[in-house]
Amino acid sequence: MLSAVGVATIDELFDSVPEAVRLQRPLALPDGLSEMQAASELRALADANVPAGSMVSFAGAGCYDHYIPAVVDHVVRRPEFFTAYTPYQPEVSQGTLQNIYEFQTMICELTGMDVANASMYDGATAFVEAGLMASRVTRRHKVVVAGAVHPEWRVVLNTYAASGNIEVVTCPVEDGLTAPATLALLVDDSTAAVLVASPNFLGHLEDVATLGEVAHAAGALLVVAVNPILAGVLEPPSVAGADIVVGEGQPLGNTMSYGGPGLGFFACRQAHLRQLPGRIVGRTVDVDGTPAFVLTMQTREQHIRREKATSNICSNHALNALAAAVYLSAVGTSGLEDVGRACVSKAHYLREALLATGLFEAPWSAPFAYEFALRYTGDVAAMHARMVECGYLAGVDLGTIDPGLDGLVLFAVTEKRTKAQMDAFVLEVASL
Repeated sequence: MLSAVGVATIDELFDSVPEAVRLQRPLALPDGLSEMQAASELRALADANVPAGSMVSFAGAGCYDHYIPAVVDHVVRRPEFFTAYTPYQPEVSQGTLQNIYEFQTMICELTGMDVANASMYDGATAFVEAGLMASRVTRRHKVVVAGAVHPEWRVVLNTYAASGNIEVVTCPVEDGLTAPATLALLVDDSTAAVLVASPNFLGHLEDVATLGEVAHAAGALLVVAVNPILAGVLEPPSVAGADIVVGEGQPLGNTMSYGGPGLGFFACRQAHLRQLPGRIVGRTVDVDGTPAFVLTMQTREQHIRREKATSNICSNHALNALAAAVYLSAVGTSGLEDVGRACVSKAHYLREALLATGLFEAPWSAPFAYEFALRYTGDVAAMHARMVECGYLAGVDLGTIDPGLDGLVLFAVTEKRTKAQMDAFVLEVASL
């Protein structure tokens, strides 16, 4: 290498660096380790962590401990998928393109919408992009977001809004829900979209149809964020009048993995197809009439129509989307329904059991799915720390996310939790 650049020694390579700014001593680093020593040290560091998956987890708030069939990991680790890059050349990317196309189709079936994109970075960015898309469709610049949407998602929305492209108005939470009458006071002829989540951050099911009527009466679009696991047991958002449906796809075959990477899904009505952000895979035929898959509708910022780009999102989480598609294929329609029903019934069982201890109070009575918030009468942080020692993740301390929710604990109950685990958890909490 030295001869290739025309110098004789390493020192000569750095002749242009003044002596005064050079480090005149060896780096203060320990001696190097052998491969065996390094592997041992790394293992010791890793063992200091307690993976959430090894505990009995009642934590949720956007990242959930669902069972992942073994076939999911088997497929996503195949090198042709695991190492695949952007499929710009369809002639050598048919497998990748087809799996994205199948994912899009499944998202349309889950949401009841007409078209879906290839996925986005996570639920929060999909949510924000939906607001921006509504602004383009309606040529308006105000969006009204329900205060019961995940606080972190609303932070992302406000971050985008800081650029001045949209104005964000927040509808306050009333009894754990979004009140249609209050929403109506905030929506006017300058509103591009009403953005809600159902279930919302507190786990409650919103009256999406009525909220949609408020939005549509003012000429605004309705954006609904949903949990895909519940698609097997709840009406699709399209029935309630949603124009755009988004969500976090992590529950579909993706591990918690320290909170990421996530998987944002995004679907809308056919009429708004050309304003859909991100990439879309389409199905066509080649010159021989054989079915083929291609990237289509690519008005994205790095392409030749960059001034007309719908979004500056340059990629998608294709491997995570593949995991979601394999998961949905593995569990099937009836399986997804079974998972959803198990989550809902177990969550209601745990809530009643916790209330029966007398240590928890229900701040709201709104309907919920498989996540619910209760007020703990003691010290939430101390209870949570004690339960970790006992092998439980005792929900999420909402006071650490929003000071206005201090004292509340958000519990999520997935299909993995057994009655024995829930009963044992309740006994441990009651013994504090």
